[in-house]
Amino acid sequence: MKAIRRFTVRPVLPEPLRPLGELARNLRWSWHAETRDLFQSVDPGRWASSGGDPVRLLGSVPSARLAELAGDRRFLRRLTAVADDLRDYVTGDRWYQTQPEDRPAAIAYFSPEFGITAALPQYSGGLGILAGDHLKAASDLGVPLIGVGLLYRHGYFRQTLSREGWQEEHYPVLDPNELPLTQLREADGSPARVSLALPGGTALHARIWLADVGRVPLLLLDSDVEENDLGERGVTDRLYGGGSEHRLLQEMLLGMGGVRAVRTYCRLTGHPEPEVFHTNEGHAGFLGLERIAELADAGLDFDAALEAVRAGTVFTTHTPVPAGIDRFEQRLVARHFGPDAELPRIDVERILQLGRETYPGGQPDLFNMAVMGLRLAQRANGVSLLHGRVSREMFRGLWPGFDADEVPITSVTNGVHAPTWVAPEVFRLGARRIGAQRAEDALTVGGSDRWDSVADIPDEEIWALRGELRARLVEEVRRRLWASWRQRGAGTAELGWIDGVLDPDVLTIGFARRVPSYKRLTLMLRDPDRLTRLLLHPERPVQIVVAGKAHPADDGGKRLIQDLVRFADDPRVRHRIVFLPDYGMAMAQKLYQGCDVWLNNPLRPLEACGTSGMKAALNGCLNLSVLDGWWDEWYRPDFGWAIPTADGACYDPDRRDDIEAAALYDLLEQRVAPRFYERGRGGLPDRWIEMVRRTLAQLGPKVLAGRMVREYVDRLYTPAAHAHRAMDPQAARDLAAWKAKVRAAWHQVSVDHVEASVPPAECTGAARAAVAELGSTLALRVRVSLGPLGPDDVEVQAVAGRVDEEDALTDATAVALKPVGEAGPDGRWVYEGPLRLDRTGPYGYTVRVLPAHRLLASPVELGLVTVPARDAGEAAGVVLR
Repeated sequence: MKAIRRFTVRPVLPEPLRPLGELARNLRWSWHAETRDLFQSVDPGRWASSGGDPVRLLGSVPSARLAELAGDRRFLRRLTAVADDLRDYVTGDRWYQTQPEDRPAAIAYFSPEFGITAALPQYSGGLGILAGDHLKAASDLGVPLIGVGLLYRHGYFRQTLSREGWQEEHYPVLDPNELPLTQLREADGSPARVSLALPGGTALHARIWLADVGRVPLLLLDSDVEENDLGERGVTDRLYGGGSEHRLLQEMLLGMGGVRAVRTYCRLTGHPEPEVFHTNEGHAGFLGLERIAELADAGLDFDAALEAVRAGTVFTTHTPVPAGIDRFEQRLVARHFGPDAELPRIDVERILQLGRETYPGGQPDLFNMAVMGLRLAQRANGVSLLHGRVSREMFRGLWPGFDADEVPITSVTNGVHAPTWVAPEVFRLGARRIGAQRAEDALTVGGSDRWDSVADIPDEEIWALRGELRARLVEEVRRRLWASWRQRGAGTAELGWIDGVLDPDVLTIGFARRVPSYKRLTLMLRDPDRLTRLLLHPERPVQIVVAGKAHPADDGGKRLIQDLVRFADDPRVRHRIVFLPDYGMAMAQKLYQGCDVWLNNPLRPLEACGTSGMKAALNGCLNLSVLDGWWDEWYRPDFGWAIPTADGACYDPDRRDDIEAAALYDLLEQRVAPRFYERGRGGLPDRWIEMVRRTLAQLGPKVLAGRMVREYVDRLYTPAAHAHRAMDPQAARDLAAWKAKVRAAWHQVSVDHVEASVPPAECTGAARAAVAELGSTLALRVRVSLGPLGPDDVEVQAVAGRVDEEDALTDATAVALKPVGEAGPDGRWVYEGPLRLDRTGPYGYTVRVLPAHRLLASPVELGLVTVPARDAGEAAGVVLR
């Protein structure tokens, strides 16, 4: 018989052991080795069977064992020390508390998924892992962040393989009471709730679960409550599941319900209200609408509320392709807003306009979540330098008239949370050189450009460590492979060969990630015979460990997995290449730590950042990657290899894959494998070890999540907080009125004439083809018409730089010109200023007029610009050669 209901009976801990409950509920244990060691000592066997989950462990330990521990003075001393350490960590000053007092009082960080630990499976891939690392790093730094997400009752799917190697999905039901969560409750003990109005007079209710991520509270909304009908209960059933309306309701609950949850949490706990709201991808974009509604209820009109909300909002885009953005039919969005649904006091057309694709090539009948995110945020960023450039190009239609380089989307390159991903052995190796506290600070706070102490570690210790981690990975792979084959239907008698899978002394390559087509899981199979020769080389063999999940609806991705599995099933090579199903955080940690080389071969430039190679690098694993994402930014031959790409439009996709696969094989055959197996005088691979050393010393400080979060604080959060404080209700009304005035009058703004005077001694020839000397100065004089606007409303700039064959400016810089006197009788204004010729070669300039206001984050913000008509500068020397 099966139970009709399942629930967890938690043990009552003896009084001396009560701190164990507090330690289990704070997810700091997921990256704090001493806490994990303490829980392991409670019952090593049950710790292993619980998957390293303290909540599950404590739910399974017999009362007799708890009573024994309650009388064990040595254990109690350890428990007291670990509990005191957590208390100091949570309440003491950290990096943020040493910074200037103008920093934000609090930041709300919204994400559709969070990868904190395998014990809380609320993530599908890189976006969630990045969000989890962001929270952990913020905690280590003392940044007052509040995380906001959804609690999915099925999490993301568990992956198995059929006998034929086809991916199969399973959705285990998660009981929140078995997870490291507590329910947020009102003062009277009743569960705290948020609700959204639905069309037809119904409502979507959700309760709020709290996960303590060190110092950072993470609020997770759960719609599986009795007040909801069956359909509404399923809104938070699966991560990225369901159809369009299901996804829309998830994103409304995340954004709008999330803001309401933050308000509830701050009211109940006294936590400072956020001054900054950070939208991690467009899924949470509706948070801006909720905040507009809050301000509208306080008396602001829509336009003023929009300005106030934008001032304190940061938007991070993670996708380099339009297809990766959530888009909804406008009719569907309109049905969920207005008098019969949510935000009844806001005109639905104003809401739709925020997400409408009004630019060339857009589809105006679709509601684009990223477009709304950008329109609701005064500050936006991509997640690597290259991705920032790609994003500026992709969204430039929102700022017509400007070159892509000026689109106001910056970049903050992602980082990874070192204490989560670094092997304990690697940490101890560093701690022996500089001390445990300095090593911990180096991994969390960061701040240095290099870890020079790595130079003091002897080659023998580095090579021994790498061998230890590789051997541990081999054992892990065999264990998981045996379980996978048993699940696929193999009998025990068939599986003796698994004892010989992989070799602890063979060069080991890792490849693990989601399996969309652009990541090219099977590029390594492009020439199966050549790959086989690499795997079975008699002197320099390689072995490859592969893992990854395809989206349940992506049959193309599933076919790629099946192709890889079928190749790996071949008895000739199955001891050298394996596919491990059910890729997740627990498996990833072993892979990053044990592999010698981390392989990444996406189609450039479709990898926004790609952080798996960062985690591998922190463990001394070398990267072999296409120059995409973070590797394009930080690659050096000292610590890895770049796979050449064939990005040109002249190649069809098959031809491109052939070329890049051949380049990959060449690198493995001619450079990677020989370097690994080459031995120096002492019998060690000296040159390989030196690359490991440089990876740790030079890449290590760069790839830290601590570095990333500090950049967010300095470059985005703090300016956003300042803008938020400056945008009081009257300032918001004034800015909205000014923008309306400028937009209405902009068609009357023109550049009517441009003059440039060049001293005769410095310039010869016709003005149109002048030749000037480096260091000389042009005196510019410009006449502009501003209509009803005045000099306080605009900035007139000279923009100068190199010119290409078509006279397009490149590497340009802008210089503000100054108004001279008042407007003339014809209503025109005269602006003057010097333009210094600071570079040689083909050089040019133009002038332009931009809106200007002290509360704009960028003069590009309004997407308005006026440049000269062609004849305005014909005689003015627009190009100097």
